[in-house]
Amino acid sequence: MTRETILSSIIEGVSRLLVRPSGPLTGAVQIQGAKNSALKLMAACLLAEGRYVLRNVPRISDVDHMCDLLEAMGLSTRWREDGALEIIRGHDVIPAAPYELVERMRASSAVIGPLLASVGRASVAMPGGDNFGSRPIDMHLQGLEEIGASFEVDRGVIRGKASQLIGTDVVLDYPSVGATENLLMAASTAKGVTVIHNAAREPEIADLAAFLNRMGARIIGAGGPTISIEGVEELRAVEHSVIPDRIEVATFLCALGVVGGEISLVGARLDHIELLVEKLGMMGLRVSPERGGIWAMAKERPKPVDIATLPYPGLATDYLPMIVTLLCFADGTSYATENVFAGRFRYLAELERMGATVRIEDHHMVIDGVPRLTGAPVKALDIRAGAAMVIAGMGAEGETVIADSQHVDRGYENFEDRLRSIGADITELDDE
Repeated sequence: MTRETILSSIIEGVSRLLVRPSGPLTGAVQIQGAKNSALKLMAACLLAEGRYVLRNVPRISDVDHMCDLLEAMGLSTRWREDGALEIIRGHDVIPAAPYELVERMRASSAVIGPLLASVGRASVAMPGGDNFGSRPIDMHLQGLEEIGASFEVDRGVIRGKASQLIGTDVVLDYPSVGATENLLMAASTAKGVTVIHNAAREPEIADLAAFLNRMGARIIGAGGPTISIEGVEELRAVEHSVIPDRIEVATFLCALGVVGGEISLVGARLDHIELLVEKLGMMGLRVSPERGGIWAMAKERPKPVDIATLPYPGLATDYLPMIVTLLCFADGTSYATENVFAGRFRYLAELERMGATVRIEDHHMVIDGVPRLTGAPVKALDIRAGAAMVIAGMGAEGETVIADSQHVDRGYENFEDRLRSIGADITELDDE
């Protein structure tokens, strides 16, 4: 696919989902690879020439967008018959990520670090993606500047250059996932040792570090607050399998909590969701490890709890729309606090259209649970809000029609099919 063809094919269709009362859920669901890991692993393929093979990559539109972006930068991508994603980086790389592609997802900012490390320059439009508040990438740029890069921002385009990246101690003001990832990739071939203090600790960080180490990097401490990267002269292309998606696990568990039942989540890792499981246990769900995944059961209306989002190992902000939806059905009043992205409340108006009772007080939510919601026309405002609307519709009386459901496809592979396989009543409507 040529660069011109990619740039001319970015208009997305609008789709709708019809959801009817569902459950109880029963059966097994295969958990897909983590979107938030796969996209960064794809960006890391800019670091060295050769053929990469990424397994367990979800077949979702955000991955397609990243493929388009890499192809526009001179790489080639293809899905193999065995389901793996193959990425080939040749000698020549176009170090520019145009707005037409970048504006479709925020993860595109992950190409800045590897471009600076491998090409010495980068021209990247300000990233787009889900709109739920300001998410400036100043911390990414500041961290990269500390190891020798320089930047200017002109008319919405970030232009960076680095003749030589040099390792040093970098202290992040906040454990930013994106800043940690960009530093990991850029510092892998920097001269000397880079130490990231107050680094993000998410499982996706450890997955990226494992990938880079397989390529020949020397990274110690990923998954903890302090990460040490000893720069190497050369990296090589490798094969790697993406970790399971913990946010997808949370989504299916919240759906189970709303409509009840007993399910197995194949491939899920309990050690990635320990605090979530603790909170779900307080609500009345039972979650346990089993061979090859986890088992979960819900029999009663959920109990109210207090929750708050925090950087990992705290509750992820991406969990919150689904957990809040679950708490809308709780037998009592719950309190939820958003500490990561203050603007992530737009989906509450859609829940209120269905009869939910939620009050916002600063960055806190007060949720008065009701036995049932009522089906209504709503919108999927972003990936996780869309999943939350599906869950709400499963527990509502009547029919719920979710517009703009193409957002859900950005984060979940075959979401409707997998939900139907365990008892959900969900149908994709034809465009009108």
